Amino acid sequence: MQAQPAGNGAAPSILLREVNKWYGAFQVLTDVDLDVRAGERIVICGPSGSGKSTLIRCINALEEFQEGEIKIGRASCRE
Repeated sequence: MQAQPAGNGAAPSILLREVNKWYGAFQVLTDVDLDVRAGERIVICGPSGSGKSTLIRCINALEEFQEGEIKIGRASCRE
């Protein structure tokens, strides 16, 4: 999954870099990169089982991810 950065030049409010998550041997998220700027609205869509809810739960810190970085505002979560 990869989103194109907004053209307003502002720093991202939500930033994901190379986020990976596994459930045992099954990799749910693979190298997810995402930039979301303040005021920007995005849609995360895909078929059942594609990792949409897992991605959102990782951003909300309800799930742990194994690799990568998630930054919300100025705070950073690294695994």
